[in-house]
Amino acid sequence: MLYSTCMRTADCKRTTGETDISLKLNLDGTGKAAIRTGHAFFDHMLHLLARHSLIDMELNAVGDLEVDAHHTIEDTGIVIGDTILRALGDKKGIHRYGCAYVPMDETLCRCVIDISNRPYLEFRAPQGAADAPNMPLSLTVEFCRAITNNLRCNLHIEVFYGMDGHHIAEAVFKSLAHALRQAIEQDPRTAGIIPSTKGAL
Repeated sequence: MLYSTCMRTADCKRTTGETDISLKLNLDGTGKAAIRTGHAFFDHMLHLLARHSLIDMELNAVGDLEVDAHHTIEDTGIVIGDTILRALGDKKGIHRYGCAYVPMDETLCRCVIDISNRPYLEFRAPQGAADAPNMPLSLTVEFCRAITNNLRCNLHIEVFYGMDGHHIAEAVFKSLAHALRQAIEQDPRTAGIIPSTKGAL
């Protein structure tokens, strides 16, 4: 991977035998997004992630979609998580924690995040929860796992209930976006302070 950082922005390019992904992002943006992954539903979810987190994203991903969407979705999560981490720098002044409940028609989802440098994902959904028409819920979980491991955050997502797979996926991405927005925002009361009694995250 190649990176460059300036303020709370970062660029990344990651190429493997399965995917070729480039990303530019600005943590202090307005949620503008230019997303191209070759997977229309995933593009829709990433637009939601950008808009509701207020992170500007320019993302291009070319993957082996002829196999399936797994590599493209997982590797995009790797790149997004790692690039956000690099854009955060030393994490001075951030809120660190975020929590959001998002309803989507019959669906309700909660996301809680701690940008702690200790990656751990807890993802809960009702047994037999519906898939989106062309994106299994398992791939939403893989995306969240990739974000968790590469942003190095503690991420808890729970789908309390829901019947429509599209609504479930959308509630997950929107709740993640709102929780992430809270966590990465800078708190003027703690400017220049790392939000940990350890003095480091």
